[in-house]
Amino acid sequence: MTNQAKTEKKRYFEPAPQDIDVENFKKVLTSRRSVRKFTDKAIPADILDDCLDLALLAPNSSNLQPWTFYVVQSTDQKKQLVKACLGQLAAKTAAELIICVARTDRIDEMAKKNISDFPFPEAPKAVKQYYRFIPYNYKTGYFNAVGHFKKVAFKVARTLDKQLPVTAFNPADAKLWACKTTALACENLVLALRAYGFDSCMMEGFDEPMVREILKLNDEQYPVMVIGAGERAKDGVFFPQYRFERELFIQKV
Repeated sequence: MTNQAKTEKKRYFEPAPQDIDVENFKKVLTSRRSVRKFTDKAIPADILDDCLDLALLAPNSSNLQPWTFYVVQSTDQKKQLVKACLGQLAAKTAAELIICVARTDRIDEMAKKNISDFPFPEAPKAVKQYYRFIPYNYKTGYFNAVGHFKKVAFKVARTLDKQLPVTAFNPADAKLWACKTTALACENLVLALRAYGFDSCMMEGFDEPMVREILKLNDEQYPVMVIGAGERAKDGVFFPQYRFERELFIQKV
């Protein structure tokens, strides 16, 4: 055995499945609609759980998973949530109401879990170093002290033609990062529901302070949307779907 073979690192390989039914995938995407009225049919618990598990597989920065999905089950809280959703029919008739919350309050905790739960007997040294550093990318510190320091440091680095990643210079930047990531998981959730024959309505029209009070959220937890889910009523979709000209949104540069 050569010295090169002895020192060569063991690589992990995960082949991509090639037997995916593209037409069925397209059917899930194109039949996903904002359903405003549901029947009284319940979503079986095992199906809802599987859809939530699929939501958690959404891509997310550094595997920090900055989200929590609250499945509201108590009758009293559901009534409060319908009111917070401005009495929308999609909320009133939904079999399930799920509040999707972005979080910046447990970045340290999730970074540590990436080390302790790494899927090998021990996390490599580079991985440990990465997760000790990465929380600072999203932290801004008391009175934004860390954010101000990063802003100055980044300005200096750019004068030296250094390329740098997106970072949080203030709490709004950290919130934006968490909300973008959580929205990806929300999309996974509604597509999973559609694949199982159920539908959804992603509601952003809600009274945020009231939703915060229902869940007792802290200042670093942000309600992104409320998802109403259930079986589509016959008249549950109010208008045909339409999109504007493709050229308005896709540019090849």
